Amino acid sequence: MMLQAANVVRGAVPPIVRPAGGSSLLLTENQQWIGGPPPLMDKLTPRERELVLKQGRRKVLNRGQTLFSQGGKHDGIWLIESGRIRVFYTSPLGREITLAYWHVGNFVGGPEVFEGTVHQWSGVASSNCSVVHLPGKELRSLAVEIPNLAIGLIEGLTFKGKCYSALAQMLGTRSITQRLAHLLLHLVELYGVEDADGRVIAAAFTHADIAHMVGATRQWVTISLKRMQEKGIVVTKRSQIVVCRTDVLEEMRGQSGD
Repeated sequence: MMLQAANVVRGAVPPIVRPAGGSSLLLTENQQWIGGPPPLMDKLTPRERELVLKQGRRKVLNRGQTLFSQGGKHDGIWLIESGRIRVFYTSPLGREITLAYWHVGNFVGGPEVFEGTVHQWSGVASSNCSVVHLPGKELRSLAVEIPNLAIGLIEGLTFKGKCYSALAQMLGTRSITQRLAHLLLHLVELYGVEDADGRVIAAAFTHADIAHMVGATRQWVTISLKRMQEKGIVVTKRSQIVVCRTDVLEEMRGQSGD
């Protein structure tokens, strides 16, 4: 999925660019998965949407607020109406790895979508969000009554499964440097805006966010980006990254070793 680029005046901070509804940010090598399946509610008729939302409970979260926690009791899913949710796994030693950032139109809370289990990972608002909680019992009844909702759940879970599988393969077979190069190219694809020096990643991702996505430490990311800047590959501007040499990042992505 490529967003339309806009001209940006030198020195100005570009506007935040957000992916279209139903999209997600995942660190995978299969680019056709970037856009994801259609938003869960897209295939429903107006009456069916009304029936679904009638069973839901709306919740507003501030940035940084936890939506659900790994190991916590599971009950249903959350439809994202606005904002962005980061889902992540925490190891027994406390290390976090980001699984994905989910946007408007997606649902979070899987892989179980009904009730009776515990969450396999956590979800936190990475921006101010509005979500609608669909409890498991009600969701099960709705899925029986509305076939297109059931199909949407299956398609969504299939997409998530493929992406998480690809993420596991990348973490297991690619070096950290390769993963960082791939992620920067991925972010340019999703959020790239033309700038006098290259293409600005016009979205708010901290060094800690990047570290969680590539499976590294924040310090390693900071040092690596500094080295890339010294080589003219990237430039940092007011907490945003400008990618100057996508060709070099492409070469780094294909290299072996750290």
